[in-house]
Amino acid sequence: MAESQTTSSDASDKGQKSTGFKPGDDILTHFRNIYAGVTGKMTPEGVEQFRLARDLRNEESDCRRCESQRDYLLNYSMSPPTPSSPVLLDLLLIWFFCRIGPVIRFLQDNIRQLGGDISSKNIYCRRCTARQGGGFDPEYGIQICANAMNSQSQLEDTLAHEMVHAYDHLRFKLDWTDNLRHAACAEIRASSLSGECRWANEFFGRFEFKLANHHQECVRRRAIMSVQARPTCKSKEQALRVVDEVWESCFRDTRPFDEIYR
Repeated sequence: MAESQTTSSDASDKGQKSTGFKPGDDILTHFRNIYAGVTGKMTPEGVEQFRLARDLRNEESDCRRCESQRDYLLNYSMSPPTPSSPVLLDLLLIWFFCRIGPVIRFLQDNIRQLGGDISSKNIYCRRCTARQGGGFDPEYGIQICANAMNSQSQLEDTLAHEMVHAYDHLRFKLDWTDNLRHAACAEIRASSLSGECRWANEFFGRFEFKLANHHQECVRRRAIMSVQARPTCKSKEQALRVVDEVWESCFRDTRPFDEIYR
């Protein structure tokens, strides 16, 4: 009996070691896991185990940071500079400040004009197990995956993406469940208008080095991935076809913005 237990324990240890992940919260174990990951000695399963352990360990601080950044973005206000000489410089500064104005506040105001309300009361920072940035639900609100947010800029892009969904839901009465064309159009607009496909994000974050048409290709790629992940989508080919069907009209539609500026 004792021999059987020992054999079972050894097999369990061997299975655990085979992933390359070592459980433990001490600094030495943490760096050993990082080393195993960067040197290729950790399997994909081990990487997921490492991420899960990290997310659980940092859940409270991740959510607290996410909520702080969320509240800042919701209350953020930027005023253009006071005119002074030289006039040309002031005009350029005013144009610049207006161009980078608070996108979250702008979307929040436009959602209110449609009878909706997106605020800290229905924007939730949570630890997510799925590898995603966030999500929108017409009844629940917006969820931000705090463990996936590496910076305030990323949180702003993610929040803007989900707020474009909220705007579209109120303005266009979308069918999120069964109508893939609605879903495709919503994803095209959200990816295009949120800022997540800006050149810097593509170049430094996703290592996509194309210069020509990078924005369109990023929007199309992310829209196809989102549509493909929906339960009613049967294949990548179907997702590609649906995105192509609505591309022209949805990509050109920049409401509530005057143009794509992020």
